[in-house]
Amino acid sequence: MTRPALCLAFCMLATPSLADSAAGGDWPQWQGPNRDAASAATGLLQEWPEGGPKLAWQVEELGGGDSAPAIADGRLYGMSNRGDEEVVWALNESDGSPLWASPLGPAFDQRFPQSKEGPGCTPTVNGDRLYVIGMGGTVACLRAADGEVLWRRSMTEEFGGVVPAWSYRESPLVDGGRVICTPGGKDATIAALDKLTGETIWTTVVPEAEKPAGDGDEQEGGRRRRRGFDLGPPSGAAYSSPIAIDFDGRRQYLQFTGLALVGVDAEDGRLLWRYDHPANAMRINCSTPIFHDGLAFAASAYGTGGGAVRLSPDGQGGVEAEEVYFSSNMQNHHGGMLVIDNALYGANGGNGGGFLACLDFPSGELLWRDRDAPKGALLYADRRIYLRSEDGEVLLIEPNRDELITHGRFEQPQRTDKPAWAHPVVANGRLYIRDQGLLLCYDVSAAASGG
Repeated sequence: MTRPALCLAFCMLATPSLADSAAGGDWPQWQGPNRDAASAATGLLQEWPEGGPKLAWQVEELGGGDSAPAIADGRLYGMSNRGDEEVVWALNESDGSPLWASPLGPAFDQRFPQSKEGPGCTPTVNGDRLYVIGMGGTVACLRAADGEVLWRRSMTEEFGGVVPAWSYRESPLVDGGRVICTPGGKDATIAALDKLTGETIWTTVVPEAEKPAGDGDEQEGGRRRRRGFDLGPPSGAAYSSPIAIDFDGRRQYLQFTGLALVGVDAEDGRLLWRYDHPANAMRINCSTPIFHDGLAFAASAYGTGGGAVRLSPDGQGGVEAEEVYFSSNMQNHHGGMLVIDNALYGANGGNGGGFLACLDFPSGELLWRDRDAPKGALLYADRRIYLRSEDGEVLLIEPNRDELITHGRFEQPQRTDKPAWAHPVVANGRLYIRDQGLLLCYDVSAAASGG
């Protein structure tokens, strides 16, 4: 395979080994080991010094994109646009030095926005392979050691998938022998592929449902327009990534499609249940679903909100999903949500801005909201919430049901003029912040400050 030269400018500002005192391991896929944005890490800083934690190293010229890195077995993996190509890359975890880069194909010509920053998929590492989804719908399996592409499928050409307005940004789920992806086509909303060969195992159709258009939405010639912007033909796919759950002795995949939050039987792809209420009319559903204590939850912005359904057997081998509550106080746009001690944390607000909100997860009751914690993306590690705001500021927050408590904040250096959409990542005592072609690695282990 011909690979482009890996031209990265990397600056190793410090060369400590990974802190032995910061346990918790790797971050091998989107939202961490369990796809719940929570890390098992311990031994991390509980308070940041003024100006933030110590910068260990930084890498520049990665190429455009919002792909947060996956970390496994001493390597970082991510995606970018470089020139006219869409690439998957690997870096050394210790210092950010380049290891390999492999092209998936031509950079996808995004319709909206016009700036074509680059892919948003976080690779999924599984054994000696990794799996990615390109912006135009290429699903590929690569060898982790050297980036050789072992197989690839096209969600548009082979499954009739419709590319969403902001392109495909899903991170594939690998579960058992299956790779789960969301083409969004009329005959294949969701698909399961064999992880070794890429062959189709099953497909699922999520039917269209009657739903009124949102404020400013127009339908014209099979295309959608939103306040004058052409959103293109409707897709059954959105921008969320699926999770796997076990319920009533059955494995399910939960995905927030362009149409609804759905549960799909892992064995045969049968649609078990659907919940339409959290899906907005524009089909801009971005956040990963949550499943906690028998409740499945999803939320979106654009004047919509979030709702929870309780799953129960229907007595005929199926599953019922009964709404427990719906709240406009959790209009989560793209930053994701966390459940900690039965409290739901997430940004409430859309393109016009927003702020952190905290709800009682079992009831949906609003506990607090605070504009001092701006809209952004979240993760949880060692008793602290990490908030990476859309403007670039990074906050360390103590989970609390009564009020916002912060334990440090800093402004990310070398900010681009793009929204900071890449989610933060914590692995092996380090915090990773990506801003398009820039990747910053901070040492957040307690040992870093002698703590």
